[in-house]
Amino acid sequence: MQFIKYPQREIWEELTQRPTQSLEAIEQRVLPILSNIKENGDVAIKEYTKQFDGVELDTFLVSENEIKEAEKLIANDLKNALKTAYNNISIFHQKQAQDPEIIETTKGVQCWRKSVAIEKVGLYIPGGTAPLFSTVLMLAIPAQIAGCNEIILCSPSNKNGQLHPAILYAANLCGIKKIYKIGGAQAIAAMAFGTTTIPKVDKIFGPGNQYVTAAKQLVNKCGTAIDMPAGPSEVLVIADDEARPDFIAADLLAQAEHGTDSQVILVTTEDRHFNLVQFALDEQLKLLPRQEIAKRALENSKIILVKDLEDAIAFSNVYAPEHLIIQTKDAETLAEKVINAGSVFIGHYSPESVGDYASGTNHTLPTNGFARNYSGVSLDSFVKKITFQKLTKEGIKNIGNTVEIMAENEQLMAHKNAVTLRLNA
Repeated sequence: MQFIKYPQREIWEELTQRPTQSLEAIEQRVLPILSNIKENGDVAIKEYTKQFDGVELDTFLVSENEIKEAEKLIANDLKNALKTAYNNISIFHQKQAQDPEIIETTKGVQCWRKSVAIEKVGLYIPGGTAPLFSTVLMLAIPAQIAGCNEIILCSPSNKNGQLHPAILYAANLCGIKKIYKIGGAQAIAAMAFGTTTIPKVDKIFGPGNQYVTAAKQLVNKCGTAIDMPAGPSEVLVIADDEARPDFIAADLLAQAEHGTDSQVILVTTEDRHFNLVQFALDEQLKLLPRQEIAKRALENSKIILVKDLEDAIAFSNVYAPEHLIIQTKDAETLAEKVINAGSVFIGHYSPESVGDYASGTNHTLPTNGFARNYSGVSLDSFVKKITFQKLTKEGIKNIGNTVEIMAENEQLMAHKNAVTLRLNA
């Protein structure tokens, strides 16, 4: 990891750069895939599945028998863990539902807002270097609660044409029956444009690599809504003299093992953390099956020494991390100063891993600085907010003249007339 001491604020923006390829370069590789699938549908998907995933598929749809067989392959402790996570995630997201509240803004004028589920949603579940069955729960549970009419799921298969059994088990737990064995940019294109076998959806959800993220952003320009630009994973840890180096190292590695393009940042007030955390990283790396991936991610990562916690939180707000872990004294007070972050983990016993799996919050979060202007996935992500208003005769009398004056001054006389006719009646 790169060690940077007391950087001047003038270079903070430079230090927030992620280790991503040029978006333009990625888009140029993704655009032909989208165009081909839009034009040739399933035929193009089969070609790309063979090219990128190394498997020839006769059918993309997972059969009921495959789902049943998957349940037999899952150990009971994992089943129980998934059920616990399902329960916690459900509780947290159910509490986000809001009943419409009728507000009388003027006597006889009633206004309210109602949440209506998005009809057709597509969930993308990464399955490349790690099968993210936890993401199934994070996306399918709020879709279920919202009442989405059609939920489809896409995830890349292995070279035997199979999805990880835990992905199938989690999907079945959430009541999803339309599961397709396709991944990458081709899966995003299929859900955005629709093919003979894969339904077109109204909104696409789910994280992925840089190609998946680019595909989502491109189909968004064509009219398909997306949850957010969610690319390679990242974490920023703020630490002071009370933080344990082994805890810090564990949290950094938990993100570094996601992928070689992940980034982890430690912002600390303690000079000694450079050597102590580096030692803990080296010791813990030896035990990790994905140590080579984590090592490469650490090459793009930094330890930044700052003079105090005020600077630490200020740098974090500039970086806008997907995950922010605060391992300091009085961490709750510091957390109140967070402006930009996807999800915040407060205190020494709140590792980011709990948010990834089972605390209840959603782990589909904005990356690459998009936490400045995007929220993570929630129940609201799966609904539209529709406003309503109802006026009585008294209501139109009370605000009619106001509307007439405003319409006339905007020179929109038909607007004025729609009110005047009613007032005269």
